[in-house]
Amino acid sequence: MRRTFTALFTVFCCLLLIQFAAGQSAVESSIDHFIRAEMERQKIPGVSLAVVRDGKPLIVKGYGFANLEHQIHVKPETIFQSGSVGKQFTATAVMLLVEDGKIGLDEKISKYLGDVPDAWKNITIRQVLSHTSGMTDYPTDFDFRRDYTEEELLKRAKEIPLAFQPGEKWSYSNLGFVTLGVIINKVTGKFYGDLIQERIFKPLGMTTARVISEADIVPNRASGYRLIKGEVKNQDWVSPSLNTTADGALYMTALDMIKWDDALRNGKILKKSSLDAMWAPVKLNNGQSHPYGFGWAVRSVNGHRVIEHGGAWQGFKAHIARYVDDNLTVIVFANLAQTNQVRLANGVAQLIVPELKPKPIADPDPAFTARTKELLLAVLDKKADKDRFTPEMQKALDSSDRLVEYVKTLGTLQSFTLMERAESSDGVRYRYKIEYPGMSLFLAMSVNKEGKIAGFALQPE
Repeated sequence: MRRTFTALFTVFCCLLLIQFAAGQSAVESSIDHFIRAEMERQKIPGVSLAVVRDGKPLIVKGYGFANLEHQIHVKPETIFQSGSVGKQFTATAVMLLVEDGKIGLDEKISKYLGDVPDAWKNITIRQVLSHTSGMTDYPTDFDFRRDYTEEELLKRAKEIPLAFQPGEKWSYSNLGFVTLGVIINKVTGKFYGDLIQERIFKPLGMTTARVISEADIVPNRASGYRLIKGEVKNQDWVSPSLNTTADGALYMTALDMIKWDDALRNGKILKKSSLDAMWAPVKLNNGQSHPYGFGWAVRSVNGHRVIEHGGAWQGFKAHIARYVDDNLTVIVFANLAQTNQVRLANGVAQLIVPELKPKPIADPDPAFTARTKELLLAVLDKKADKDRFTPEMQKALDSSDRLVEYVKTLGTLQSFTLMERAESSDGVRYRYKIEYPGMSLFLAMSVNKEGKIAGFALQPE
């Protein structure tokens, strides 16, 4: 009798394992199909994907080619460039120095840089970390083929007028993070890349993570590509010094990023209080918040919290999305400049947790949505009625925005759907999903109590 029971129990357990494996295979198969379909549609040569669930790697694999000329396939060990995913490591280095008592988040950057322009004298470390300093991006006349020292880059940044007063609003600033790299050097006497190697990469066993070097022999290094008139070409060339700046110039693999995710999950590098600060939406001078922390964007989808950041540089795209309420992390690297890496990461997450798929809400004012759609088109054509915007937003519309320029190349807008609407004492915030052929974006817009548009930002899907 006992033998019969044991045999039946064994068969039952085997059937459960088979069902579980089949379920896992079905999910992985659907992810494979999604990634390969997107690669074909977006003309991406290669993708590296890692999915971590409940602290354990669920999927770690490569798709397509790391190098087209030699037909080298992507594998988990393939090294890609980080782009601005590297900003979270610069921010972590700053927070380590905060924990050491060597940097204060609310100290003025002049304390560490010495002589600064008058416009910079009220900028704090916190504001640079959160892109609220008023500092800007590389100017349109910046020479990416010239080598610069850190001091030359800092001098160039100082010459550019602030886009707004510190803390007044949020605007992405690569030069701000370049400046943080200079500050790290002045505080520690070490190149920022050496500091993150010493205090982050080596302790975590991120053995292939490092600052970019085109000269060194780097095993498993992928090649970066771009589309020119629909044809795949090699990445554009930049000077070696611009591949060492703290705004995002790292080599790393999906395997490195799995170790990084584990460190974030288990507090291996920073204290919980430091991580909480990095992942908290920044507060602006007017009391409103913006969904960005220190080197991380923060948002929610259907009530599920997401902490994420993307990167783009030299023919590469990268993204890490941590769906913290679902114990899920998706890491994506690709070697095509035009890749919509956010779509890849979100698409994979939605196949694993269907509740992460954004859902439109009932639109209480379709006429307002229609007018907002027309306003977006007018903004893209630089024909918008500026009187509809606050003075601060009028200045922002006048500044060069590379994302806006890129959106203009996407073709005809196909749909414009209200996804979120929230009222507060400051006004109303809206979020719209915008569909273009082969790509989706979001428009985040806020209207103040006076009826003026105080926020108007395009965001990747």
